[in-house]
Amino acid sequence: METRRDVFQAIADPVRRDILNMLTHKQLNLNSIAENFDISRPAISQHIKILTECGLVTINQQGRERYCYLQPKKMSEVSDWLEPFRKLWEERYTKLDALLENMQANPRTKKPKRKKS
Repeated sequence: METRRDVFQAIADPVRRDILNMLTHKQLNLNSIAENFDISRPAISQHIKILTECGLVTINQQGRERYCYLQPKKMSEVSDWLEPFRKLWEERYTKLDALLENMQANPRTKKPKRKKS
């Protein structure tokens, strides 16, 4: 049975998120990626395999080296999924900003006294 992978499975793991972050800066070979982690090289290879299966990373052979490249377009699935949440929070922050501005523009003349405990 073939395992179907998606972008959300890929970003669920912190090691894979770190690998993706590293690849945003430049292409790296597998050994360069592995040097940044305290896990085995085969474990890194498994993480890279998952990233390639879901389309976030491609691997190109250059001589004896295999280089990993980020495929950022695939991250649009995550961005599309997050968009309604982003809009919701923007609306809430806008309302909070308006409330704070209103409070600053209309300060109370007397501050309520606190009760002593």
